[in-house]
Amino acid sequence: MSDAAVISGTAQPEVQRRPTPVKLTGKPEEIERFLEKFDVFLFDCDGVLWQGPKLLPRIVETLDMLRNKGKQIVFVTNNSTKSRVEYKKKLASMGIPAEVDEIFGSAYSSAIYISRVLNLPKTKKVYVIGETGMEDELREEGINFFGGTDPAENAPIAAEDYVNFGPDPDVAVVLCGLDHNINYRKLSRAFQFLQNPDCLFLATNVDSTFPTEGKLFPGAGSISAPLAYMTGRRPLSNGKPSQTMMEAIEGKFKFDKKRTCMVGDRLDTDIRFGIEGGLGGTLAVLTGVSKEAEFMSEDATVRPDVYLDKLADLLG
Repeated sequence: MSDAAVISGTAQPEVQRRPTPVKLTGKPEEIERFLEKFDVFLFDCDGVLWQGPKLLPRIVETLDMLRNKGKQIVFVTNNSTKSRVEYKKKLASMGIPAEVDEIFGSAYSSAIYISRVLNLPKTKKVYVIGETGMEDELREEGINFFGGTDPAENAPIAAEDYVNFGPDPDVAVVLCGLDHNINYRKLSRAFQFLQNPDCLFLATNVDSTFPTEGKLFPGAGSISAPLAYMTGRRPLSNGKPSQTMMEAIEGKFKFDKKRTCMVGDRLDTDIRFGIEGGLGGTLAVLTGVSKEAEFMSEDATVRPDVYLDKLADLLG
């Protein structure tokens, strides 16, 4: 079972064995037929468009080709460290034109879930373990939050904290995302808030790792996992593969699922997201986390419909 299935907030349905994926690299006629099936492409970013700070080859040209064919592009990322505005700047710095409304991140997904689904009262607060992207999206939705990048959060735990930390009826949500400054004090504080059964445990996403510089590093799921272990509670994830995120995306863009394709590098998040969301197609690329042998093995349960060595292979 995937990391996402283990620690997501809702049970993940088992994926039935799927047909052997078709490799499209070097097959221009098959690529063209595949593209004709879809009006909308949902793109993961890390491992698909770039690796760390480096844009992958011919990405701008590939996205321009899709736009020129009239395809709608939506950037769907589990990276919670950047807001949509920050992501737009990152895309622009790499020569990729995008509007804020074309970007859907797990920080934004979490913020709209708290404000528009939970309808969190203004008198209630969210304790944040995470970075500025989460804070920006929560602020945009008018959500009362604390923790996050507050410098006081980075201090070592003190003797008085063992006395002062405890459940707080005003803290309605603990929200965990990727936090490069995670420490014992933050985990202790969140643990105490979660002793209140009415305090919800949310995660921007539950990715165990993320790719950068050709290597893997601990992801946001590694931040929430200790709390899940301590409390015996599983966080509700607002990132891929959670269908909470799919429902939010579908509600925003009003697309035809059967004419929509998910493009990603990771089986347990991107590809599972598309399959469980009932999308018309899934396309994997081999420039990120998952490798060809994983989905070509006989016991693979999560398989893309098609795959490429790299996204630019769509150019033929």
